[in-house]
Amino acid sequence: MSKKIITLALILVTTCMVLITSCYKVTTLTLANNEEVTRPVSFAKDIIPIFNKSCNMSGCHNVGGTEPDLSPGNAYNSLINGHVDLNEPEKSELYLWLTGKESEPMPIGAANNPSNINQLVLAWIKQGAKNN
Repeated sequence: MSKKIITLALILVTTCMVLITSCYKVTTLTLANNEEVTRPVSFAKDIIPIFNKSCNMSGCHNVGGTEPDLSPGNAYNSLINGHVDLNEPEKSELYLWLTGKESEPMPIGAANNPSNINQLVLAWIKQGAKNN
């Protein structure tokens, strides 16, 4: 009988370990609408479209415009060299601009933007600000 109990206990422990390790979820942050960013944020697919829509227009953050240059070919290098703090993402210049803590929010209204531009960018920085 003790062999049956030991075997049953080992099966139970093994099953619990498999279940616990298979339930892996990374939550970067919670957006204002309570959606969690649990997926990797892509610089090319998530961040560049924000810049294309709101930032790198003529006279703003484009080639020859105001620094940083947020045009698709230059945005990553422009941001990584001084505008992103991987050690303290909330202190990154990029995030401070977006939230209005550095100056007026960029783009205008971003701090209260229902699309949560600032939170998506913060998630990208917290995930290591990869050029993906």
